Amino acid sequence: MKIIRHIHELRDHLRGQNRAAFVPTMGSLHEGHLSLMRLARQYGDPVVASIFVNRLQFGPHEDFDKYPRTFEADIEKLEKEGVYILFAPTEKDLYPEPQDYRVDPPKDLGDILEGEFRPGFFKGVCTVVLKLFSCVQPNAAVFGKKDYQQLMIIRRMAQQFALPVEIIPAQTIRDADGLALSSRNGYLTSDERIEAPELYKILQQMQESIHLAQNPSQQILKNIEQAAKELIRARGWQPDYLAIRQQHNLLEPTPDQLAQNVPLVILAAAKLGKTRLIDNLEV
Repeated sequence: MKIIRHIHELRDHLRGQNRAAFVPTMGSLHEGHLSLMRLARQYGDPVVASIFVNRLQFGPHEDFDKYPRTFEADIEKLEKEGVYILFAPTEKDLYPEPQDYRVDPPKDLGDILEGEFRPGFFKGVCTVVLKLFSCVQPNAAVFGKKDYQQLMIIRRMAQQFALPVEIIPAQTIRDADGLALSSRNGYLTSDERIEAPELYKILQQMQESIHLAQNPSQQILKNIEQAAKELIRARGWQPDYLAIRQQHNLLEPTPDQLAQNVPLVILAAAKLGKTRLIDNLEV
């Protein structure tokens, strides 16, 4: 595996490679990330991964400095997966001058849910992903469905800018107890780690309630959301949102859409102690 830090060197190595499959990451790799590498291999060759902790997507009081960095261990894992190139730029490599040009997603998608609680997050994500796409110029790029809203925003960005890259969604990978794999799971204490799978269990209960309701009304969905928030608060969590939305645009479904059985997704973000976890479940 070649480890490359400079954009010009990356382009030299990839010149003439028009079927590259790309997996951007922030490192601290786990089985979820590695599953993305395996999926990428089905959509292109060579497989290129990146590790870059992107300061632009962190708010002023978020965990940029504390975000786990395990570069040497990450290299070993990527080598075992047969990744051809690891692009690991420094901030000076990727942002040699202040990144004044930014990609700002539409407010009706970028300022809701995660965007409401992490202002500027998706602007930072879109900006770095567009720049990484420019560096790698992949034929396909793989993103996990665990970050459901991020996947949708990046897919829309690729469509609107007519980027020649296919956005491939990858299923969420979970531990045996249901907890979605995440680099931030390492922040959990031993007691919190035992409690953490309850978030997914609550999403499953919400899913079951929706199915049992059959053609649920908007009010029924609101009641399901409220009951879930009360349940998770009672367990000591601090929920940001537990929301039932349309899969295709993350807006609240209208009565007509509910009558037509529009596909739904449940999205959640909540703090357990000092650790903020997100998850989702399609209905």
